[in-house]
Amino acid sequence: MSKPSVRDFYDDLAHDYHLMFRDWDASMAYQAEVLGGLVRQSLGVGPHTVLDCSCGIGTQAIGLALSGHQVVGSDLSPVAAARAATEAAARGSRLPAAAADMRRLPFRETSFDVVLCADNSLTHLLSGQDLRTALLGMRRVLRDDGLLMITVRSYDEMRQTRPTSTSPQVSQTRDGQAITFQLFPAKDTWQVQVRQTTHWALTPPQLTEFVAEAGFTNIAWHSPASSGYYQPVLTAQRAPSAQ
Repeated sequence: MSKPSVRDFYDDLAHDYHLMFRDWDASMAYQAEVLGGLVRQSLGVGPHTVLDCSCGIGTQAIGLALSGHQVVGSDLSPVAAARAATEAAARGSRLPAAAADMRRLPFRETSFDVVLCADNSLTHLLSGQDLRTALLGMRRVLRDDGLLMITVRSYDEMRQTRPTSTSPQVSQTRDGQAITFQLFPAKDTWQVQVRQTTHWALTPPQLTEFVAEAGFTNIAWHSPASSGYYQPVLTAQRAPSAQ
């Protein structure tokens, strides 16, 4: 059996993605508070125009929209992007969301104050060329001095410790409890679902080099201990265009 594409992986996962969180809405609010705080530090109170270019089902985008920002979502998975828009509407917010590859963002130049790429999404790009293309595209749609935010796993630590799994997350569903990673109870039996995809284990120095090469300045890393976010966060700003 051939390995599914990244798009197929997230199309299939979109229905269940919220089960990765004990309380999805609480996680939305928490992530929006932390990420919104980083935006305020760099750009002021706002509200700001935000592109979440790996929005998935809306975990970060919906929270930021509910906190007052003007957010647009895009994602490689059309199923996930459609769910993000639907979930935002169900919470009284508006999230225009499109299916788009982050290497080919379909937005005008200098359209956004902030571009967000969260949840380790960038590391699905497995070559330097693809990574450069995506970062240059993000820079293109940012205004001068606009803010780039990327969150990734702590791969430098993972390369040392070589963990074999993440901790199980137990969530309550209408059918009972669901344990993710990929174990879902169905009545009196267990249904096992295995989903596979590939990431590039980029270390902070590697990603910093690519971001600088793409024309960003004021590059900074914010650890979970300092930011309160569950992954390391890179922030950077688009350098003003040459006159």
